[in-house]
Amino acid sequence: MATNELKIFAEKRTEFGKGAARRIRRADKVPAVLYGHGMEPEHLTLPGHEILLALRTANVLLSLDIAGEKEQLCLPKQVQRDPIKGFIEHVDLLLVKRGEKVTVEVPIVLTGEAATETTVNQDLTTLALEVSAMNIPTEIEVSIEGLEAGAQISVADITLPEGATFHGEAAETLIVGINAAEELDEGATEGDEAAGAELAAAEGESEGE
Repeated sequence: MATNELKIFAEKRTEFGKGAARRIRRADKVPAVLYGHGMEPEHLTLPGHEILLALRTANVLLSLDIAGEKEQLCLPKQVQRDPIKGFIEHVDLLLVKRGEKVTVEVPIVLTGEAATETTVNQDLTTLALEVSAMNIPTEIEVSIEGLEAGAQISVADITLPEGATFHGEAAETLIVGINAAEELDEGATEGDEAAGAELAAAEGESEGE
């Protein structure tokens, strides 16, 4: 079993439509569909609490134990949430095979602290990688420890886990840049001064009237 693999018990779903979906959610379960590898989409019901916990891990590999069938490996590809309350409304699951390569978005996590009197500007928060389905990294760490103003880290500077390759990202794509704090402060001050001048001019015109 892969380090990021979790077992989830699932049930086949025979009822469809909004009414059926509401009944499933009231029972603390989540409607889902499993597809991929040319199979007919299979409609399932997942346990609500277990899938909520599982989805806290990026690119979690799920081992579905479906009653009456052999276990299936899959990746969550699309998660629909209620826009107000945030609960999971529906999950699309992509069927994968052990040993095959998959394309995933892996979060970039900055570690360390840049030099004093600098600000950190992160342009890229995820990397698209092609990796083995059994060895999907949960995150890519990028150290900014001690970096001075003007330093930049691009995609080409990243060391990937063994067996992983970039998917679609240009080597020169900027991930993070370090700026001098005073540059931003000066820009903000100039903006404040300009706004103050405009306000003073407006007040003068008002008094003249």
